[in-house]
Amino acid sequence: MSSPTGPASGLPVRMPRPRQPGRHRRPEPAAAPEGAPALVLAVPGVPSAAIRSLAEEVVSIARSELPGLEAAIGYLDGDDAEYPTLGTVLARAESLRTERYELALAAGREASAPEGPAAVVVPLLAGPDSALMRQIRQAVMDSGNVAELTDVLGPHPLLAEALHVRLSEAGLARADRARLFTVATAADGIVLATVGGEEAVQAAGITGMLLAARLAVPVMAAAVDQEGSIAAIAEQLRGSGSEQLALAPYLIGPELADGLLDAAAKEAGCAAAEPLGAYPAIGKLVLSQYTATLGIAPQQPQGAPAL
Repeated sequence: MSSPTGPASGLPVRMPRPRQPGRHRRPEPAAAPEGAPALVLAVPGVPSAAIRSLAEEVVSIARSELPGLEAAIGYLDGDDAEYPTLGTVLARAESLRTERYELALAAGREASAPEGPAAVVVPLLAGPDSALMRQIRQAVMDSGNVAELTDVLGPHPLLAEALHVRLSEAGLARADRARLFTVATAADGIVLATVGGEEAVQAAGITGMLLAARLAVPVMAAAVDQEGSIAAIAEQLRGSGSEQLALAPYLIGPELADGLLDAAAKEAGCAAAEPLGAYPAIGKLVLSQYTATLGIAPQQPQGAPAL
């Protein structure tokens, strides 16, 4: 039995960790509110083991930022076997919410009837793509009033940071502009490659300006799915004095058709960095869209200082 001063002898005493005093104390970690809708990551493209691994890593990053977050992955072109479709995942989220409510009633606990969305759908897209967003929106509409759909992840300063990192990893940009060293293969002009036509190019251009400020070289956006767009921008950069170009995919990866990036690099006549992939900023921006939609954002991801 416990005594007034704590548990009985022999039982461990768990003491609360004292909070660090002062203005520099670390903030208390936020947690997902009880009963919060699930975060459903909408993944475009033909699913594969590599794409699933990427999506799972993005979701893992989001969960690490918001403990208690319930998250799932839905594939636009899934097969409902190994890769569940977005519609199936949304139906499952609604069914699970109803099941939990009924179990609470059966256990004699007070519970409010489910209301509001059972899920918040976040597209795994750096920029707008009207065709893909139409597919996602249709899946959400077909699910009834089960889910809310957020905007795409960009433009955002964290995406400019991610682009910078991918370029530096490929040896196409200095990793740290504050250090006085050069990279022999560093580009003096960047073709920012996106998909989704002119709307996507304009949106990518905003992040491109942030990237240009980081690298101190011109950056121009082009669409890899528009014939001649990459070649025209590469020619324009060379015409303005850039001699050594690099292709920076403003793409996460799943939305990019096989071979398209290699063809774009060949068209531009330059080397290419890797897509953004599961860079930590992607998971943070996915969570930011989720929490902002629910009005529970504990903190917004801030643009990190230059590398």
